[in-house]
Amino acid sequence: MRRRFFGAAATTAALGLLIPLSGCGSSSGDGEDATLKLVAAEYGNTPETSSKAFWDKVTADFTAQHPGLKVEVKLLPWAEIDREVSRLVKAGKAPDMALMGSYSDFAAQGKLYPAEDLLSVRAEANFLQPLAEAGSIGSALYGLPFVASSRLLFYNEGLFAKARVSPPKTWSELKEAAEVLKGKGVKFPYALPLGPEEAHAEAMIWELSNGGGYVDSAGNYSLASEQNVQTFKWLKENLVSPGLVGPVAPGRFNRQDAFNAFVRGEVGMLNGYPSLAHEARAKGISVGAVEMPVNDGLSISERPPAVGVADWMVAFNQNDHRQQIGTFLEFLYQDKNLSDFAGRYHLLPSTVTASRTPAGGGMDKNDQQFLAALRSAQLYPVNNPNWVTVSDTIKRNIGRAVEPGADAKAVLEDIANKSREQSKKP
Repeated sequence: MRRRFFGAAATTAALGLLIPLSGCGSSSGDGEDATLKLVAAEYGNTPETSSKAFWDKVTADFTAQHPGLKVEVKLLPWAEIDREVSRLVKAGKAPDMALMGSYSDFAAQGKLYPAEDLLSVRAEANFLQPLAEAGSIGSALYGLPFVASSRLLFYNEGLFAKARVSPPKTWSELKEAAEVLKGKGVKFPYALPLGPEEAHAEAMIWELSNGGGYVDSAGNYSLASEQNVQTFKWLKENLVSPGLVGPVAPGRFNRQDAFNAFVRGEVGMLNGYPSLAHEARAKGISVGAVEMPVNDGLSISERPPAVGVADWMVAFNQNDHRQQIGTFLEFLYQDKNLSDFAGRYHLLPSTVTASRTPAGGGMDKNDQQFLAALRSAQLYPVNNPNWVTVSDTIKRNIGRAVEPGADAKAVLEDIANKSREQSKKP
């Protein structure tokens, strides 16, 4: 889940937290004292909401219980963390742990400890099933899910009431609602962010709602499937060409731009996650949330899953700190800590026990709807070693499928071909 962030320079000046990583901790070998290095994504968007406060507390509490063990945390913006961690690994200076958006490339290179080497059986079995499945390659869990979210269709209840329309359940109903909202002067009847920030999320939501998706039943990529082509043809003909998605071309419209417009009251409908709902309500927007409408041709029994998104904690084996890392992760994944972090950013905790209770503020009544969707959600195919490359290709190209004069089939086939070519590169 891409969080909004403030720049690295601002982070350094305001927080004083960016500690240069040296690679290895103070000592090595199981059972010995050590200083562990953790590189974590910054989830806050101001110094006041920075993740620093959480990590300061949890690492201090951990060291108080384990005097010989310390954890140094380096925060990086989401836009930088994947690249920086990859650089450290290639340079032989891997951190002990990283909290980031991917893991499969490192697992394929043999750089990670599996969860069974780090956690108790009870702790490993506590992860929510869809997240554990997405974090696994074969039978081994390498990406430990930390926090997650699911996507639902948000609608501005005030705008819907004025337009006298109901929340849609099918594509045709969504189109009809968008037409009425446009007639009432709504700037973005349906916000369709297919810009490079997170186009792969919006695309997958629509593809699943037509029985498609990024992979087939065997787990193989099916980017240009018949269902996916049909989906983008429908979007172009029924929403984009009639001007129902607003004045910005979808391929140049990023997720955060859409979210900002929703908070300003300019959007009738868009796909969102829990933190947006909280932000909009704080600004006086009355928000409703429903399952993503489906193609009218799908039956009730074919109801597709919601899209789920998770962030991953990974443990690198380069520094020989298996036992010390395991001790810290057992502590970190206690309900009170996981719920505390999730609650700060209105996300969902990744474990069964933490999701049962609002302990530490990790859950509230409004988030329960997202948790229910997450339990049966479909996540990105993050356990495919090529996913980072494939997702980047999707993000940078999928908006072309709805441009004037575009052939959706040709665009999707081009994306599939580019993905295969990029995946073959060393």
